[in-house]
Amino acid sequence: LPRAVVKKKSSKENKQTTLAPSEQTSTMKRLFGFEKEDISSWHRLVCLLNRPTDPASLGIFRFLFGMLMALDITQERGLSHLDYKYLDGAPVCRFPLFNFLKPLPMDWMFFVYFVMFLGAVGIMLGCFYRLACLMFISTYWYVFFLDKTTWNNHSYLYGLIGFQLTLMDANRYWSLDGLRNPRKRNAHVPLWNYTLLRTQIFIVYFIAGVKKLDADWVEGYSMKYLAHHWLFEPFKLILPVELISLMVVHGGGLILDLTAGYLLFFDATRPVAFFFVSYFHCMNSQLFSIGMFSYTMLATSPLFCYPDWPRRFFGHFPEFLQPILPFVSPAPISSSSCVYPKPPSGSGGQQEAHAAPKPTTPSFKHKFRAIFTILYIMEQFFLPYSHFITQGYNNWTNGLYGYSWDMMVHARSHQHVKITYRDGVTGDVGYLNPGVFTQSRRWKDHGDMLKQYATCLSENLPQFNISDPEIYFDIWVSINDRFQQRLIMLTLCSPIGHHSGPIHGSCRCSLRWSSSLTSQNIFAYVPPHRCPVIIDVVTTTGLYLENYVSEDLGNTSVQVLEGLVNVEIVDEKKNYSLQPGEKMQIPAGGYHKVYTVSEGPSCYMYIYVNTTEAELQKNFTKLSELQEKVRNGTETEPLPPELQPLITGLDDQDSDSSVIDPVVRIFLKRQKRMQEVKKRREASLIERFQRFASKKYYSIRRGFLMTAIALRNLAVGLPPLEQLTREVAYANMKEPETETEASQDERLKDEVGHGEL
Repeated sequence: LPRAVVKKKSSKENKQTTLAPSEQTSTMKRLFGFEKEDISSWHRLVCLLNRPTDPASLGIFRFLFGMLMALDITQERGLSHLDYKYLDGAPVCRFPLFNFLKPLPMDWMFFVYFVMFLGAVGIMLGCFYRLACLMFISTYWYVFFLDKTTWNNHSYLYGLIGFQLTLMDANRYWSLDGLRNPRKRNAHVPLWNYTLLRTQIFIVYFIAGVKKLDADWVEGYSMKYLAHHWLFEPFKLILPVELISLMVVHGGGLILDLTAGYLLFFDATRPVAFFFVSYFHCMNSQLFSIGMFSYTMLATSPLFCYPDWPRRFFGHFPEFLQPILPFVSPAPISSSSCVYPKPPSGSGGQQEAHAAPKPTTPSFKHKFRAIFTILYIMEQFFLPYSHFITQGYNNWTNGLYGYSWDMMVHARSHQHVKITYRDGVTGDVGYLNPGVFTQSRRWKDHGDMLKQYATCLSENLPQFNISDPEIYFDIWVSINDRFQQRLIMLTLCSPIGHHSGPIHGSCRCSLRWSSSLTSQNIFAYVPPHRCPVIIDVVTTTGLYLENYVSEDLGNTSVQVLEGLVNVEIVDEKKNYSLQPGEKMQIPAGGYHKVYTVSEGPSCYMYIYVNTTEAELQKNFTKLSELQEKVRNGTETEPLPPELQPLITGLDDQDSDSSVIDPVVRIFLKRQKRMQEVKKRREASLIERFQRFASKKYYSIRRGFLMTAIALRNLAVGLPPLEQLTREVAYANMKEPETETEASQDERLKDEVGHGEL
């Protein structure tokens, strides 16, 4: 009996000893995972950042990131249409970050993308991991720097994560390298691997939230159109569209970005964060064409969980799947990348002490990695606010905005873009179609791209008998539904190479769209008169807008809201003075100029009706009524031959017939396309998925087939032209009815729409 009592007492003491460390854990340890003493000195901080950590969560993220990047290469990176972008010999103006960067010949560009794809697959599988990371980031950043017009925040993020993974030991869990090398298999990784990735994702969320504190976002002007999307239909049951835009789209986005990083970090709030963050990114995947970004951000969320979560998660799977699943039970083994502390005294028996890793002291590589981690985090917090270096903030004047996490804050619309050239020898003046020789429209917002574009135009125009060309730009832009303002006036003379910077839009009119005029097409302009400008070419004090009114816009007038303006009708050589509240008719099919003559900026608007479209719609209404009468038998008179297709329909042969009335032809084509659009919109979920999967299949298929053709050309040379034509035709093969709903809508707009004012 005494022995039993002693044993019982000893067992109780052991239980108390076991529970003691848990009872003594501080609040800081429970919240942040480390003690205050761990950051009290440089030595302790180095030990903390190199603390051994389970590699499981990092290995799963590596697999997901590599898989998503492999898919991204075929889509947003453009492998499927690479030959259209880098067609050899085409006079295309490009916008690289550094002017010395040039695209390789087309077949070699396919090789670059092939290397990038192999790198992404190598990252996913953890096969020759470090080499795969170098293959991916070297080619990725080359393509990224090659074209500034494709820059965006999430593409920048992919490059950063790829760079970080190159320096990490992410191949220590569920990797082919672990199968080849037992020392890497299931080995510890240092804590700084997780610290870098977690901090990077925190910065993406938090800085994006700070940027959304902009007045336009807070007041609900940045993304007003989103509230009309079908995803917000449930909210329309309890809120009007205006409040959905203000509270759900703008308010919800602001709060989520500001809090997501914090909520993901702490144990108590992580489940709530997982729900809202996942819902947010799933919605974004439907709202925007942003490739793999939403799914990549979803893949980063588990990084904030405990590093061993995959072991517990995959432990619930059946045993017969365990050979192909990640490790479940084996504890990680020691690694030279980590710093192991001395085991605490009295923490266990001789068996535990024997199994514990041998204590190590921080070496130079551990200290260097700690320094790198701190400097990298500081740099990432600094870059979003470094526009004083790049000379421009992300508003009317732009610096390099791609690293600022300034997501969706500013929506731009261009109402007036004019490119004028002047022959330096003959003095002839002409106009260029905005966007000629380019494949992008983003050049209009950035002064550095405009200079590159002007240089390219001056090099290409001599091929069209224009000697020593001088290029002039006049670009007006509206940000977040403000009045249109002149953003840039720039000139580049071929012999001199002189250009001016963008005009700062510091003078603005506070007026917004008038609610009483929302049913009409109205575009307002705010030409600055004595605003502070940075301009070298135009030195006159009275700036003006030169505009052309299309012949389709037969009922156009300009009305002054504020200030004084003079309107010059170029063909009539007459001037008209207008005061606030006055308006005048502008003749169609000609140019006019609007001068600001008041002391301050003037505000005025164009009110117009597309008379051609109105007449066409009127004819469509008559044809629709006639078609309905024929179908219900109320029309007794026989139809003339040019109207017979209203009964019989329009086939391929009839579409080219000169007998049919052209308005009838357009009407029937429009009806057919509208029926196809309706059919697509009313399709079942299975039909929509099949259409989506088929579209992706043919897109990816084309990318790989064109890559195979390019690699064959590099290896053995070009085949005969007939063979190459057949191979490309086979790669271009598509399923029937590949025309998307969006493209059909655009074609309808082209048929019955109107051009810019």
